[in-house]
Amino acid sequence: MRCSNVERNTNETQISLKLDLDGSGKSCVSTGIGFLDHMLTLFSKHGRFDLDLTCKGDIEVDCHHTVEDVGIVLGEAILQALGDKKQITRYGNCSLPMDEALTQTSLDISGRPYLVFNAKFNSFKTGEFETEMTEEFFKAVAFNAGLTLHINMQYGKNDHHIIESMFKGFARALKQACTIDKSIDGIPSTKGVL
Repeated sequence: MRCSNVERNTNETQISLKLDLDGSGKSCVSTGIGFLDHMLTLFSKHGRFDLDLTCKGDIEVDCHHTVEDVGIVLGEAILQALGDKKQITRYGNCSLPMDEALTQTSLDISGRPYLVFNAKFNSFKTGEFETEMTEEFFKAVAFNAGLTLHINMQYGKNDHHIIESMFKGFARALKQACTIDKSIDGIPSTKGVL
């Protein structure tokens, strides 16, 4: 079973996260930020990852520390759960519509962290979630999981729909990339390491 259990405790956040890459999409998420909880629940459901996450953060300041640190811990959990990465598909790609919004997500479980993020939001916030934190979240995930991650908003008007298409698209691309393919011999790289 490809599972992980990560905790992170700082002066700004206290986080506990359990992840099962081969789950069924069950989740229990509590970050103190309703919109982030909604996005992470969608991530779990559409990637069929089991996710148990609690975070107590300094949201009286703003949502920055909570969102970024949850991204860090999720990235660490993904990396831990992937284990030796033998026989993973490695690459994932998803073009995902959400009403009027369309987002293209492509990723490589490369061991070389990188984020390309192209999106334009129309508002500062959706709920208590600052829209600019979307990029910071995915940067934290990518850099701590060792992903090369490209997220490109093709078009959209409603910020909720745009961000939702990103989280769902990321989930589906990650599921594709971490799926085991028994026809692959060892690590899917000519380097022999990811």
